[in-house]
Amino acid sequence: MDIETAYQQALDYLYSFIDYSLTRSFRYSAEKFNLNRMVALLQQLGNPHQAYPVIHVAGTKGKGSVSALCASALQAAGYRTGLYTSPHLEDYCERIQVDGEPISHAELAALVEEIKPHAAAIPEITTFELTTALGFLYFARKGVTAAVLEVGLGGRLDATNVVTPVVAVVTSISYDHVAVLGNTLTKIAGEKGGIIKPGIPVVISPQKDEARNVLASIAAERGSRLVEVGQDIRFASLEHSLEGQTLWVWRADDQRRVDSLLDFGDGKGLWQPLKLTLPLLGQHQVENAATAYAALGIARERGMDIPDQAIEAGFRRVVWPARFEVLQKEPPVLLDSAHNRDSALKLRLSIDDYLSAMPVILIFGASEDKDIEGMFAELLPRVKGVVATQSIHPRAIEPGKLVELAHRYGRPAKAVLPVEEALTYAMHLAGGEAAVVVTGSVFVAAAARSAWLALDPSRRRPVEISLKGNR
Repeated sequence: MDIETAYQQALDYLYSFIDYSLTRSFRYSAEKFNLNRMVALLQQLGNPHQAYPVIHVAGTKGKGSVSALCASALQAAGYRTGLYTSPHLEDYCERIQVDGEPISHAELAALVEEIKPHAAAIPEITTFELTTALGFLYFARKGVTAAVLEVGLGGRLDATNVVTPVVAVVTSISYDHVAVLGNTLTKIAGEKGGIIKPGIPVVISPQKDEARNVLASIAAERGSRLVEVGQDIRFASLEHSLEGQTLWVWRADDQRRVDSLLDFGDGKGLWQPLKLTLPLLGQHQVENAATAYAALGIARERGMDIPDQAIEAGFRRVVWPARFEVLQKEPPVLLDSAHNRDSALKLRLSIDDYLSAMPVILIFGASEDKDIEGMFAELLPRVKGVVATQSIHPRAIEPGKLVELAHRYGRPAKAVLPVEEALTYAMHLAGGEAAVVVTGSVFVAAAARSAWLALDPSRRRPVEISLKGNR
């Protein structure tokens, strides 16, 4: 059997199990979501998740970016680094990476064959649980010396929550998956905070008080040191352009030195905070970078060798596509994976910041269970027109419904399928005078990105960052 046939059969096998990510409605409960199946499966596999130190990352928004930043820094520090994320953009194997390289189709197919008899012994095992176990096993087989795990959904009952990490991280919490995790920030934060383990430090991004109080309470109850970004670790944006951005990060006990630097003016000859450069755009990525820096700092305190120089190098060359990603500068074509109201607000602020008064044609597609009205409330006042489209995901909303909603906001809209045609139509509509922004779903962003790269494979080359001033 050839490799690609074996790979496709492996995917068919994985998708033959329960996959709640593809289900239009389900009940989030201890009966459906619990760690018992994962514990049993991993025991059969020799507990591979215990073979390396782990940074464990939950949150509503920013958890993928923080995970990618941490993994890139660990790799720059000399660790053989595993990165587990979801969902994927173009290829299922992107979910399981070692030193930035996804598991090969052949290796995934072989591991699936190996895991089949173990999975058969565990009733009601899910697709995500099997994939998570494959990731753990692959990391151990590849001799990974550090791993970063992004939580799939929630945290408390997520399949990744079998690990005891060196540090737990909870990024910005907002309303998403409310039918699953709860319709208050208190309930959502309780699920996200479920990754906090007794005695294990936890880093949290800046949070609304309701979420912050829940996380602080869980940390106190479990005797876990709480490190708050914005309080214990501080940050400031410096320069930014469509090529990248820079920031300062410093500890709270260095604040007087920062005060002296700011009072002095140009700062020449004075101590300065650590300066970090990012290819990731948007003020929210500055916050994510500070969160990743704080997590790496805790890992360093707990015995991992992660010099500041490695963090600088890792952050500078991090790759995390479809997050306010610039596909083309003139005229601008951008991708983003915003899929709730809070992330749509951050996208709109980034559009205002980077694109100034330029008109915007919005390509939008989303899952029907998302807060589409909330996202439109943030985005549509800023856009000239909407091209409604639909990914192949089974939960995707019909574009016609998006057109009706856009009209209620007084914006012209047209349904165009598939996403590839929507991209072509939007660029024609923009006519070189407007920016094209794709968002609403990671699946729509992925389809648009694939279509863009298919036009010219050389576009896959990474862009070097060179910041010469503000924009």
